[in-house]
Amino acid sequence: MPPKREVPTYVMQQRSELMDFYIRDQRGRPAETSPHRHEYFQIQVNFGGDTVQHIGSVQRPFKRNTLAFILPHRVHVIPHPLDSDFVVINFSQTFLLPHLACDPMDLEEVSILQAPELSPFRFQEHLDFCLGEADFAELRQVLDRMRALDANRRFGTREILKGLLLQLIGQVCGLYAEPLRELADSNAAQLSRRAALGRMSEYLRRHIDDPDLNLQKVAAATYLSPTYLTHWLRKEIGKTFSELVLERRMHAARNYLLNGSRPVGEV
Repeated sequence: MPPKREVPTYVMQQRSELMDFYIRDQRGRPAETSPHRHEYFQIQVNFGGDTVQHIGSVQRPFKRNTLAFILPHRVHVIPHPLDSDFVVINFSQTFLLPHLACDPMDLEEVSILQAPELSPFRFQEHLDFCLGEADFAELRQVLDRMRALDANRRFGTREILKGLLLQLIGQVCGLYAEPLRELADSNAAQLSRRAALGRMSEYLRRHIDDPDLNLQKVAAATYLSPTYLTHWLRKEIGKTFSELVLERRMHAARNYLLNGSRPVGEV
């Protein structure tokens, strides 16, 4: 899913009626048709209209009875067909995990023992959460109740909505317990970050001579947001993007001087 243009990052107030939790169907507002990211969590549920989902650097099937779990700041898009039937749930980190004092950009590093609710979000790039008819019918009842409650909020409704959201996530975690545990044990999220580092390094190698090389271009090629990439570089290698590019260019210049015939002024 190579982004063709600058990838927007949405906040809750841009795509939701309320700032904590919002649920809608395909009629609620036009679906995004190009890669984007948002600062909040999102779950999409496909009732009908087989398609695919692009998330991070991978493409996965998104068929009927499938759920998509999308972490904050994760580049993604689901191109829904015209006759599709789906539900979108948006919610903030403080709504789902008020007890978790964690930067949204570090959620992939949180142990599933500490926050099992994060499991399907952390490993969405590796699994397809497609439910059987009986399980999906049960989940649909939960979604119907969510929609009815969210449309008529009263004192206590927020807590019921949170309970229903946890029930939905818990049901999926129970159905996919073994593959989720295996992915957690294999440090799949860490492997995904290493793959992203590899994509970034390869992009820098091929474009280090580009005078217009910038953070936005590299972030798009790495399927990350510029903010997340900046945060990740500082944490993983202890450098800013500018420092990394300067280091690579100095290394390339030394190689030109040692092995090439170009004058120093040109290098």
